[in-house]
Order: sequence, then structure tokens, then C-alpha cells
Amino acid sequence: MKTLPARSVVIVGGGLTGGLVARQLTARGIDTVVLERGGDCDNGLETRLPTQRDELRWAVRAGLAQDAAAETYTWRHSRRVPSMPLRRLEAFLPGIGVGGAGNHWNGQAWRWAEYDTALRSRLEERYGRGAIPPAMQVQDWGVSYAELEPYYDLFERLFGVSGQAGNLRGRIVPGGNPFEAPRHSDYPQPPLEATEADLLFRGAAGGKLGLRPFSVPTANSSGVYLNPDGIQLGACQYCGHCDRFVCEARAKGAPNVLLYPALQARPGFELRRHCHVLSIEPPAGADRVRGVRYLDLLAGREYFQPADVVVLSAFTLTNARLLLLSGIGRPYDPETRTGVVGRNFCYQINSSVKIFLKDRWLNPFFSAGGGQAAIDDFNDDNFDHAGLGFFGGGFIASGIKGRPIVHRHLPAGTPRWGSAWKRANADWYAHAMTIGVSGSCYPDRENFLDLDPDYADLHGRPLLRITFDIPENELRMSAYCTARAGEIAGAIGGAAVGPVQGARTPFDTRAYQTSHLVGGTAMGPDPATSVVSPRLQHWDAENLFVVGPSVFPHNSGHNPTGPAAALALRLGDDLARYLARPDRLAWTTP
Repeated sequence: MKTLPARSVVIVGGGLTGGLVARQLTARGIDTVVLERGGDCDNGLETRLPTQRDELRWAVRAGLAQDAAAETYTWRHSRRVPSMPLRRLEAFLPGIGVGGAGNHWNGQAWRWAEYDTALRSRLEERYGRGAIPPAMQVQDWGVSYAELEPYYDLFERLFGVSGQAGNLRGRIVPGGNPFEAPRHSDYPQPPLEATEADLLFRGAAGGKLGLRPFSVPTANSSGVYLNPDGIQLGACQYCGHCDRFVCEARAKGAPNVLLYPALQARPGFELRRHCHVLSIEPPAGADRVRGVRYLDLLAGREYFQPADVVVLSAFTLTNARLLLLSGIGRPYDPETRTGVVGRNFCYQINSSVKIFLKDRWLNPFFSAGGGQAAIDDFNDDNFDHAGLGFFGGGFIASGIKGRPIVHRHLPAGTPRWGSAWKRANADWYAHAMTIGVSGSCYPDRENFLDLDPDYADLHGRPLLRITFDIPENELRMSAYCTARAGEIAGAIGGAAVGPVQGARTPFDTRAYQTSHLVGGTAMGPDPATSVVSPRLQHWDAENLFVVGPSVFPHNSGHNPTGPAAALALRLGDDLARYLARPDRLAWTTP
């Protein structure tokens, strides 16, 4: 193993959060190197027509996601059953390559609720200390929304987010989301154009049911946009090839467009591709790490990269696995409820209701990834949970996509093959839509991450084992919120509606639901329940920092990109101060 010259900061993972941290550091001239295990997707088949529209390659076969044949995970539904390797990563899609999952995301760019970073305090104040079930390990993050708000704003301007403010400096704005946290400025771009499905949703939810629909904030650019770094986005073409695809029109805010090209032009920045980090190297008994050990996949050679600061900014599961493999931090034990690494792992609990409208042409091929009408009336704690038997909720939104392989909605009872199936596809392709629920997931003591004792990767290292099934709280939440989606679907009407069915157990790893995995390296003010401090500084190693959704102690109904980006931008500023005077970074508990 060859030891390389020391660097100021080494960032593990060349995705969204790593790029945002690097942006803040290099703006101050701080020497920064990013290690990315994949290659580039710029100017490849995934970026230009006609191959960019290859649904089989990019969507069905997940060509932009991690290859399970090279690295996978094991899964079990409880501690009482054996784990098995996932042969296809269909339940979620870890990114690979420069930009990571931020290249193939849909674009939804939410700010989480003002109370989300103090969720335990919120629930105890509203419902009483005894209302939270003992197995539900919700906790406060130790950071306030007010502290993150300027970084939310910066992220939205950098990524050209399209939307309409609902709470502008405390004033509720008609047409926006009345439940959003207060913001100091409107979105940098107006919302996307409404689809036929959006119009139907708005009419039913807002007109007939008295709910409060709004346009989902999204990094799909509603017009030509120049961001603060001088990078231009094109206007969305409503082609529907957003999630699982790179945008050929450069109209989707993504790290491969907005971050890494500019970073590579800055002095002191280096991006090393095809570098697979194997471990973080601490000397025995020290409270600082020395750097990282990685394998150059092209050269087939190991290197040690010393650094003053190490930042883990990889996929949620990778952050936790690297800490476990490196022996940094105490692994979580669900039996004793001690330890922290692997604790508070959460998925996201989604469901949908189909609607079939014989007399309404819905133009399913006209859509954008994040372009939807939605309501937040039943999300998280925006409604009274007293007597409901659960906490949490989800945002409910219209849904329509026209990609012909995957997005074919058929009424219940349709034959699964043959001429009748073919006729039904032709009859309903342009006449079907969904009402979807994106549901929260609160931590349960029995859902966690650890190293598998039986399965290893090609380097001989234990695979990460996921122990997860949908808790009773989330089953009840999903049933309630899906019923609300069913009411909206019923108000829209149509030839057929349904079925109206919430999430079920056991969790099915063969079906994609979301890539919004959080937890495993949770943040918080208490080292007994968190891996990193509210400043994202590891409790056991002061020059090791972790960023990304892995630090979230719970999962909201909204996707995690917005708060992950805000935390990453704040961390970049914090690291500049830390490097000037290395020490424990202070915080004030909200």
C-alpha cells in the first residue's frame, strides 16, 4: 500500500452532499480531494438522444445505479430470521459515479417542516411524554430550522428550484404550501406547468374536499436559468425521463451539471474516479483519524490518503458500513438498546391509488419528474394525531407517467397476459393516473444496520446487513393516509378506482418504493443516541465528519434531498472554521 502526500480534506463519495461540501471549501481555497468509486456519466450514452430515452437500460435495468453483482447488501425482516443477499437492488437505487443518486433523482426539493429537527420535543409537547411508544426511537437533531434556512435558500438558488412560496416570512401565500416552514425569499423559478392529472387533483382536493393543493417544489427547471455560480440550466421539456435518467436537456438540477464541472476548474480541487474506499484509518487509542485507505479499481493498487479532515458523504448505507468496518463508534445493539452505529435506520412508506377515466385524455407522455400537485394536510404532524393510534403521515400527490414499459396501469381483474391484456393496455394507457402517498417512517428499535457475519464482498469484507420491516405505527399511518388518497380519487371519479390499500408486511425487497433511506449514523446532542454531533462531527474522532441522509434520526414524508443539501452547505462552512482552529465545534441546542 502506497502512502500519498497529505491533503487538507478528503471527501468519501462524489455525490450531491460531497459536491456541496467541496463547493464551500474550495471557494475559500481549501485543498480538497473527492474519492468516487464510479466513473463519469458526462457525454455518455445516458446523456444524449436517442439512447437517453432507453427505458429498458436506465429504468428497468437501473443502469445508473450500483451494480449488485459488484456490491450488494443482505436483508432480513427481523432478528429471528436469517439474512439473504439482495441479488437486485430494486427496493432502492444507490447511485454510482460522479454525482451519485443526485444524477438520476426525480427533482423534488422540499424543505422539511420547522418542527422536524425537534420531533421528539414536538410530539411530547403536543401529546404528552407517555404518548410516544417505547420502541419508537425518535429524537431531536440539535439543530433548528432557522439555522438551516439560509442554506436551504442557497441550495434552491444553486439548483434552480421551481415552486411557489406558501409561507413567506410568516405570511401564508395563497396557492403555495401553507404548511411549509417560513422562508425569506420565494423560489428562484415559478412552478412547472400543470398536467391534466394535476388539474384533476386540484379540482378534487381543493374544490370538492376543501384541502390545500400546491405545486411540488422541484429542481426541474421551469425556464432557462442561470445559477449563482454562472452555470445555466435549460428549460424542462416535460419528456417524463427524470427518475432513473440523466436529463439530456440539462434541465434538471443535478450534481453532474451544477457542481463537479465547476469544481474541477477550481485550484486545489481534485476528483479521483474509480477509487473504492475500504476503511478509515485511525491509530490505536487516538481521538482523531489519519485518513482513508482505498483501492484504485483501474490500477488494482491500494493507497493510503492522509488528511487533516475526513468527510463521509456517501450513500446512507455506505456511511454506516464504513464506520462499522473501521471500528469507529459503538455498533447498535437492539437487545440492550445501547450503541449508536446502525441505529435509527428508516425507509419511507409509500402507497398509491389508481384512477381510470374513460372519457378523459390524460397525455401521460407529458410529465416532469417532480412536477405534481400535492397536499400536505396529512403529512407528518400537520394534523391532530390524538386518538389515531399512530404518529407521522405523508404528502399526497397526483401522479402520471407515460414511459411504456413500466408505467402501465390496468384496472383490477384485467388478465395478466394474452389478447385481453393487450387490449386493456391500449384502452387505458392514456386514461389512467394515480394518487400517491409518500409516507414518513419513524425509527423502531428493531430496524437497524450491522455487519453480516455470513456474507462478504469480493474484497473479503462483511456485507452490510439490513434488518427492517414496516412497524405497526407505519402500517396504521399508511392505512390512514391511503384512505385520504382514496377520498381524493373518489372525488375525481372515473370508470374504476382502486384498490385503496396501504403498506403491507412483510416488506417486499423486489419492488421499488423509494431510494430515501435514512439513519444509521444519526446526529444529535447526546453521544448515547447519536453518532455525530449537531455539527456532524463524530463523537469519537474530532476530525471525522459525516453528512447525508444517514445522519437523519427519522424520515419525513418529504424526500431528504433538501435538508441533506442544507446540512452539507453548512458543514462546508463549519470545516473552514475547524481547519483554521481544530477543536470540538460548538452548537446551541434549540
